Amino acid sequence: MKKLLLVLSSLLFVFGCSPSKKIDAQYVEDLNIAFNKAGENKAELQLAIDEMSPDKVNAMAFLIAYMPERDLKTLSAEYLIKNVNLAYKAKNEFPWGNEIPDSVFYNDVLPYALMNERRDDWREDFYNRFAPIVKDCKTMEEAITIINDTIIDVVKVKYSTEREKPDQSPYESIDQGLASCSGLSVLLADAFRSVGIPTRLAGTPNWTTKEGNHNWNEVWLKGQWYFTEYYPSGLDKSWFLADAGVADTKDPKHWIYASSWKPAQYDFPLVWDYDIKYVHAHNVTDRYIDLWHKEQAQNVGKEGKVAVRIKMFKNKACTLISDNRVETEVTISADRKIIESGKTAGPLKDMNDILQFYLDKNKTYQMTYFDSKGNPVTKTLAVEADNMELTLYKEI
Repeated sequence: MKKLLLVLSSLLFVFGCSPSKKIDAQYVEDLNIAFNKAGENKAELQLAIDEMSPDKVNAMAFLIAYMPERDLKTLSAEYLIKNVNLAYKAKNEFPWGNEIPDSVFYNDVLPYALMNERRDDWREDFYNRFAPIVKDCKTMEEAITIINDTIIDVVKVKYSTEREKPDQSPYESIDQGLASCSGLSVLLADAFRSVGIPTRLAGTPNWTTKEGNHNWNEVWLKGQWYFTEYYPSGLDKSWFLADAGVADTKDPKHWIYASSWKPAQYDFPLVWDYDIKYVHAHNVTDRYIDLWHKEQAQNVGKEGKVAVRIKMFKNKACTLISDNRVETEVTISADRKIIESGKTAGPLKDMNDILQFYLDKNKTYQMTYFDSKGNPVTKTLAVEADNMELTLYKEI
């Protein structure tokens, strides 16, 4: 008992809080460490704590306790106070706010950043953009769906490999109208958080099936995490699940990670700067493998077939620039009967998003698509390898 009283009295002395503002003892040690790292900015953090009402002071304590050192030394009390108050405004305004435990709200709604992006003052602006869109939603799932469906029209940003950098802040992406998968994930997360929807960054530094990384979003709904992304296919549905589902559980560079504001067991690997260690992460690889196994169970009949991947570009000039891709209908026929059809990924889709068919090995098919003048082009497709990737050109 004496030890507890000593801890509480130390807390009141260090942070200047009144007895009515009860900061949980679990934050004391981390807050002291954070204040020591803040240097000359310590007064701003103290002001942020002092200005919080009793019902929000633990939220501010959580935010500061686990802030990266770069933020402890630079962010103002005004920025932090505004961020916390607006997060609570959304929590109290929308019906799903009552469903969110404090632990989830603190970790996945309250934070002003996901990774190492520039710290923009986005929350009020994004609330003004997205609150009117979800105002009539009765459930969090409805709100997730409508934000997913409308965000590109609201922020006017598209996927492009010609963006300035991968780790863009929301306004860096909006100013360019272009972003990487990571930049798009930041935009979507900020949209979700602005209306009180818990979200985090997920991704892998390297696929096992091909070269390249990818980042996307997860949302918390009814006690579970589901994945989604800027160009949605629905919760826990996407082109990348087949790749995520064969992640190597023994090799960290092939794991699937989910970010956390509070320190976790791992660091989120940022492929543009592996030296950054302040983005915390959980290893969620097993969940994606389980999701893929469940999807496979629903696709009985594909065992033993060959995955044939098809990409379409304007011409042969460059197949590395996203804007050169073309969305077009491709049909696969055998014995004059259409057996498969789908669309190649256009310029707005991730570069790893590739049309895929499952076809029988050692069998010949007819593949049909349309050229730039709208004329049908039919080619023979002989499936002779275990995996095939075809690149087509529209000749625009």
